[in-house]
Amino acid sequence: MDDELNALRRTRMRWNAPLSEAHAELLLDRMALGPGLLADLGAGWGELLLRALGRTAGLRGIAVDTDADALDRGRAAARERGLDRRVEWVPSDAAAWAGPVERVFCIGASHAFGSARAALERLAEVVPSGRLLYGDGYWAAPPSPEAEEIFGPDVPSLPGLLEAAGTAGWRVLHLSTADGLEWDDFESSSRAAWQEWLLAHPADPRAPQVREWVDRRLREYVGGYRGVLGFTYLVLGR
Repeated sequence: MDDELNALRRTRMRWNAPLSEAHAELLLDRMALGPGLLADLGAGWGELLLRALGRTAGLRGIAVDTDADALDRGRAAARERGLDRRVEWVPSDAAAWAGPVERVFCIGASHAFGSARAALERLAEVVPSGRLLYGDGYWAAPPSPEAEEIFGPDVPSLPGLLEAAGTAGWRVLHLSTADGLEWDDFESSSRAAWQEWLLAHPADPRAPQVREWVDRRLREYVGGYRGVLGFTYLVLGR
């Protein structure tokens, strides 16, 4: 897919995880944010980080990600909200950022560390004392072979994820999971910009490739992992 379409695809997404506005506010409450530094590792365009800065006086942010287009989107949003002087956008691998810091977000980025267990162990070094908002997928029901093929063999169960957190020295201060509406909205918004583009450009030579992607993504979600893949948000403390 060309750069124009790649840049377009996620523009209808508020954040790159199944999350509602109310759920986001709850998680920010549980993080007990105050003046200081908050790192978002695997930030994408850093929407939740910007929400945290917007509601917390004296808080500064660092957003770390390898996706240059996502970081550019975050920079633009920070300028629009008058937050650009309070956040740094770092084009780097999340696993390479060393800290230390007292508050970290790491949502949907365990792949950057190799696995959930490796992520939780590394993040314990980044946050020697403080709080981590950790978001990750887990099997909410036994997966089909198709679901395992999509997501690989290393997706944990929720008890397994909690066991890995405890082994790494974390205490669970808060646990919540994405509900069906959050998942449906996340998946729909991930397809929405390309669906709209297809309706406006049905004869474009790129349309068959775009149509194949959005149709396959919908089939995989509804027929493969809807209600099977869960997503949990853990506020962890040390």
